[in-house]
Amino acid sequence: MINKIRESAAVAVADVHDGATVLIGGFGEAGSPIELIHALIDQGARGLTVVNNNTGSGHVGLAALIENGRVAKMICSFPRTTNSTVFPDLYSRNEIELELVPQGTLAERIRAGGAGIPAFYTATSIGTLLAEGKEVRQFDGRDYVLEPALKADFALIKCRCADRYGNLVYSKTARNFAPIMATAATTTIVQANEIAPVGALDPESIVTPAIYVNRVVEIRSPLQESELVASQVRYP
Repeated sequence: MINKIRESAAVAVADVHDGATVLIGGFGEAGSPIELIHALIDQGARGLTVVNNNTGSGHVGLAALIENGRVAKMICSFPRTTNSTVFPDLYSRNEIELELVPQGTLAERIRAGGAGIPAFYTATSIGTLLAEGKEVRQFDGRDYVLEPALKADFALIKCRCADRYGNLVYSKTARNFAPIMATAATTTIVQANEIAPVGALDPESIVTPAIYVNRVVEIRSPLQESELVASQVRYP
């Protein structure tokens, strides 16, 4: 019997190894798998390369993972956002590496990784510092820069509901990067607000099919990043 449910976030992330590349879902608070991130902090893996839209807020979630010295490199689009101080401080002291990627390019690099496309050309970043050192070709009289696909050892994502097979349904904008990240990782780990009985999910509502999911943990009352930040909570 296929059953991808794990008893805790700690068990779900237990084999994330030092030096791993980790895709982490979320667009700010929406879709951020905070419990999985905190479990990863407790687990202790270091030297991680993390791919996310941003670098987290306050001192919880992704920002806490960075603050606790677990991340060697960030690949993201927005390294500094509202309530983001941890990453900018470390970066200014040359204590963490940054690969800055335009948001649309970031999404397409992840999608390409999941689709088995090794690289693609885009006009985004042409004529900027982000194109320096990259291959440029001309198509129909316009310059395009070659961007490599992004794949990872692990993906940590959040959904609204899952079943024991690993079929996933998301909540509105919390969907963001999660579906493409699930396809681009060797091991996809999911926290779900609810585990539904097999057959209860409307097939037309399933966004990520079970074939892309390896582990699911139920978190019925997930933490809210904005509330933690407002309360000046630090993790751990």
